[in-house]
Amino acid sequence: MNDSQATRIQAAHARARQAVETGPRSAPPDGVPRRRRLALGDPQADFDKVLGILDHHGLLGADGWLLPDVQLVSVGDHFDWGRPEERLHAANSALAMVAWLAAHPADQVLLILGNHDLGRVGELADFDDARFTVAQAEADRVYQKGLTDEAGEKAFLARWPQVPTAELVARDFGNFLEAQRAWVEHLLRVRRFRTAHAAGPGLLVLHAGVTHEDLDVTGLAPERRADADAVAHALNATMDAAVEAWTQGRLEVPGLHQPGDAARGEGTGIFYQRPSTKPEDAERTRQTPRRRFDPRRLPSGLTQVVGHTRDKRIRELMGVTSGTALDGVVRHLVTDGTRVDCAHGAPPATGPAEAVLIFVDGGMSHCPVNAYELFDLGLRAAVRATAR
Repeated sequence: MNDSQATRIQAAHARARQAVETGPRSAPPDGVPRRRRLALGDPQADFDKVLGILDHHGLLGADGWLLPDVQLVSVGDHFDWGRPEERLHAANSALAMVAWLAAHPADQVLLILGNHDLGRVGELADFDDARFTVAQAEADRVYQKGLTDEAGEKAFLARWPQVPTAELVARDFGNFLEAQRAWVEHLLRVRRFRTAHAAGPGLLVLHAGVTHEDLDVTGLAPERRADADAVAHALNATMDAAVEAWTQGRLEVPGLHQPGDAARGEGTGIFYQRPSTKPEDAERTRQTPRRRFDPRRLPSGLTQVVGHTRDKRIRELMGVTSGTALDGVVRHLVTDGTRVDCAHGAPPATGPAEAVLIFVDGGMSHCPVNAYELFDLGLRAAVRATAR
């Protein structure tokens, strides 16, 4: 990192500290035209790394903010990364990042909801910092080195029935703070956290993707499902209605989002689900909300830019055998309702009879800064970072 990069990143940290100290808020739109519109895959990484990636892409100004001509769409999952010994640092780092992003004008930084964001007002809605510390210490004894003690978990879930597994508390949602929940709730209530964003004709950005079955829940007519504006409006309106009706406890969105618990198991819905063509997942793709969907049920004519799933998992679920899994890169899936093609890079030109997913979760905490690609929503192309 050179001196000018260090100065920009230090300035951004100062802006973030000020935002955290001010408390939950959302900066209003400023109406400035944005020449560059970019999607950032799941920022589950140290705030320094997030800033480093933005700076390597030439997006960070000397004042510690994104440059005025930049619009950034953050594709959900702003919390939970790192090893157990990094938990407190990771929790505060994520809080600073969310506060910094929300301090930008609402039409400059668009915040997409991920399952880890909703976990703060879902599975973790009834925890305060002290209770979570106790539960996590118990979870750490039950879930170690990727293995769960079954008898220990049974006793754990009897004490903590609001969560589905010990692993969730030990690892999946392992960097929780009450202050994070305050920010998530505020950003939901002021409609800054969005379920989906229409980035252009037939171009939708959301965390994990939607199919016809999911859009049936919203009541959107089948003939309008290639219209990104209509799909985004339907999804956002459904979430907004759920938030409006939500007064306390867990936020649920019937048919679209069900937080997990001991009785029902892991969370399900459009923030959790992943595409799969594995024969053993066929039954799991039929119901909704769910954790897997058949990509052949994606709405044709619609391109969805999604996070949530790293390259290694995509290869496993889609049966990709050529090449190797890579962190930091964009991958695409194209289907005509029968055939499903999956490869690295932005998709080729497609027609109205095809549906497209563009995966932008590059495993940020595992990827070098200079290898992490963003997705240019205007050019509809992957962009690799270049040193400034």
